[in-house]
Amino acid sequence: MDKQENSISSYNHGISLLERKNLVVTGVKKIENFDSEQFLLETIMGFMIVKGEGLELVKLDTLQGNVSIKGLIHSIQYVEEKGKKSKEESIFNRLFK
Repeated sequence: MDKQENSISSYNHGISLLERKNLVVTGVKKIENFDSEQFLLETIMGFMIVKGEGLELVKLDTLQGNVSIKGLIHSIQYVEEKGKKSKEESIFNRLFK
């Protein structure tokens, strides 16, 4: 584990949602993929999918592991891994069927 990942994993993971329009997520390791309808975030607590309309990345703080997203939020979901498949392969297969 490199120095940056180690420092991010020492932070807490949290979600703050204000009026379904402004989302702040802490404890984010990296953004795997995003567009105006969906964000796939790797957090210290697992992969998270944020779905909505008109989603935009407002702020990305890679040192602190904070991400701010604005737009109309429809859902926030954690993706649990079952079985022994590689995480990235199975998550991307589910998302892009």
